[in-house]
Amino acid sequence: MTISDTKTGNYELSVTRHIAAPPDKVWKVMTDRQDEWWCPKPWRSETKVMERRAGGRWFGVMHGPDGEEMPNDGLMLAWEEGRRFIGTDAVQIVDGEYVPAGPFMIGCWEIEAEESDGIWGTRYTATARHWSKEAYDQHKEMGFEDGWAACADQLAELCEKEAAEA
Repeated sequence: MTISDTKTGNYELSVTRHIAAPPDKVWKVMTDRQDEWWCPKPWRSETKVMERRAGGRWFGVMHGPDGEEMPNDGLMLAWEEGRRFIGTDAVQIVDGEYVPAGPFMIGCWEIEAEESDGIWGTRYTATARHWSKEAYDQHKEMGFEDGWAACADQLAELCEKEAAEA
């Protein structure tokens, strides 16, 4: 697992991990079983809307162990089947209209085939690009590294189990 913290003006944080499963299995789990890996346990995720196309709505709620709720509403910027999806919270769709929202980040989740130590599998990378240094710092303080690394581990566990059973 690699966690990257670039300070080049784009305020980017990322997590990358090798998953010992083929890209098609990883993609299927990433997109069809998102609620099983999306937020670190004991939190859980509930995807309400995920329109798999650029310009589509993406809305979900993260539920905490003490009844906390963290809604995430935004817009899908790109959907490249089998490769990556990108979304932002800077725009929301309300009653069919695109409206500005308080921007925090652009998120990108992508995969590609990779060999690691002689094992073929998938390179998973999740990146958060922030609008400002303040948002970047806030995300780090919220626990980006531990949280997004835990999600990558949960995704890998699901994918590797499914690959082993195939």
